[in-house]
Amino acid sequence: MKEIEILVEIYDDIEKVKEALSFCNYEGLNKTIDEYYYDPKRDDLKPNADNKIFNCLRLRTKSNKFYITYKNDIYDGDKWVYSNEYETGIDSVDVLKEIFDKLGLIKFITIDNEKETYTYENYEIVVENVKDLGLFMEVEYSTDADADVNKIKGEIQSFIDSLHINVSTELNMGKPELYLKKHNIELK
Repeated sequence: MKEIEILVEIYDDIEKVKEALSFCNYEGLNKTIDEYYYDPKRDDLKPNADNKIFNCLRLRTKSNKFYITYKNDIYDGDKWVYSNEYETGIDSVDVLKEIFDKLGLIKFITIDNEKETYTYENYEIVVENVKDLGLFMEVEYSTDADADVNKIKGEIQSFIDSLHINVSTELNMGKPELYLKKHNIELK
């Protein structure tokens, strides 16, 4: 599945954000723990020297359900464009962690957040309070088709602008990269 999204940091308080999104369908609040792993023997499955992540392996715990995800991020120069995401449910996160350990994979970061999800037309809007990182909004459009990514990103940005929330420009990186940079984490 191709995810076309824009991630921004929110500078307003959460109440203003909720008010701005009141016309959307509220889907609920979920606590999510994302654990990211890398392979020390493969350069393509860990952050590069600038902490940019091109491919990642993630274990997710969300509402007592577990998922494994492989993501491949597509860039145009330094600008993140979209991700190809491959995700499936798993029965036991503990068994998969044991398998990862046996394969020599190393957990390098845990992203702990609370996500409030909204939907509107073709968009999923997620307001995330990320522990030790901040408040963010991700507006996503998912498609299997060969979509015009720049056109859809322009539409997403127009949607964000219409909310009149004080936000950053598009961050062009995910929360794992933001976390690595903020906490000066370097992998060997």
